Amino acid sequence: MASTYDLVLTGGTVVNHDGVGQHDIGVRGGRIVAIGAIGAGQAAETIDAKGLHILPGVIDSQVHFREPGLEHKEDLESGSRGAVMGGVTCVFEMPNTKPLTTSAETLADKVERATHRMFCDFAFYVGGTRENVDDIPQLERLPGSAGIKVFMGSSTGNLLVEDDPSLDRIIAKLSRRAAFHAEDEMRLNARKGERIPGDPSSHYVWRDEEAALLATTRLVGLAEKYGRRVHVLHISTAAEMAFLADHKDWASVEVTPHHLTLVAPDCYERLGTYAQMNPPVRDARHRDAIWAALANGVVDVLGSDHAPHTREEKDHPYPDSHSGMTGVQTLVPIMLDHVNAGRLSLQRFVDLTSHGPQRLFNMRGKGRIAVGYDADFTVVDLKRSETIDNAWIESRAGWTPYHGTRVTGWPIGTIVRGHRVMWDGELTRPAVGEAARFL
Repeated sequence: MASTYDLVLTGGTVVNHDGVGQHDIGVRGGRIVAIGAIGAGQAAETIDAKGLHILPGVIDSQVHFREPGLEHKEDLESGSRGAVMGGVTCVFEMPNTKPLTTSAETLADKVERATHRMFCDFAFYVGGTRENVDDIPQLERLPGSAGIKVFMGSSTGNLLVEDDPSLDRIIAKLSRRAAFHAEDEMRLNARKGERIPGDPSSHYVWRDEEAALLATTRLVGLAEKYGRRVHVLHISTAAEMAFLADHKDWASVEVTPHHLTLVAPDCYERLGTYAQMNPPVRDARHRDAIWAALANGVVDVLGSDHAPHTREEKDHPYPDSHSGMTGVQTLVPIMLDHVNAGRLSLQRFVDLTSHGPQRLFNMRGKGRIAVGYDADFTVVDLKRSETIDNAWIESRAGWTPYHGTRVTGWPIGTIVRGHRVMWDGELTRPAVGEAARFL
């Protein structure tokens, strides 16, 4: 008898728009075609998910995979390998590569490099600059484009747009939601004297709360002026959260696991420059405000801001050390540990990592476990306890700020469009990654 399905997952606890319950899932042609009581013997492949939770595929909407031009610290293959080992089924990758992703040609080059070489599905942001303003309406709608990304404060790469006239021109051209790194470059330049050589804990003194709030306030003002949708990345301050709570009409909000988990000054005392990020990890007052904003719905999505650098680059004395840390592979276990600790519900985690990205960016066929959607699943064991270790990290950087951290909750399987790509810590098939689709 011919198989009815390509794949059936049986006996698992499914978390979707209908709530949390035990269901079988039938997959055919890379899409979900049945949810309910299916049973064994109906499929070419059957996965027994008893005792496990099946989540919609986790979407990490902010990663830096460094290719082309910076492959010594990451490339599309290694970064995506880390993604699926950590339960992530799709990523949005950033434009600060060499060359910068700022044209139709450089975007097409990335899509070609990634197709069936990345293990997860993907989309690429296109950098918004003074030079490509007139092309933005076309660039944000090209195949494989996640939209436009703008750096208002300097970070890795050369994509800085710090002045209001240029930002005004860019935002006026937008039709899709665009992503912004919001730190005020003028204030950062004026405060460089706050950096103390050899003391990475002065990083969050230099890049202070006011630098973040100034940029976010300016950005939201321009969004409201033109009626455009903006996505404010990696919010790190209490003041920004209070402001954004009153300006949700046009602005969506991302937070990161490291701003929810690490805290100053402890992280700098333990990790030194390995805790150095832009915007920086701050003290407990800010971390508590981020958790409160997550609880009350101000926060829309969770992104890892996976930004790998080699040990040599991180070991330079501060402030010559590079800002950034790995994160795509640890997003799921770190956040599941927070779920088990009672800091957020499993359904809220799914909203932040699946429903949220789909809703904000109008993704086609992703973000839900529902008939007709892509068969993307993150299969987790909420009871499994593991210690995160540098040796587990697939990134070329080879390290994680969570080395030695014991967590409860672990990614068991990563299924991308019906392909079981990772299971129980092992890659199970060649890369299948394809460009995500958008409405």
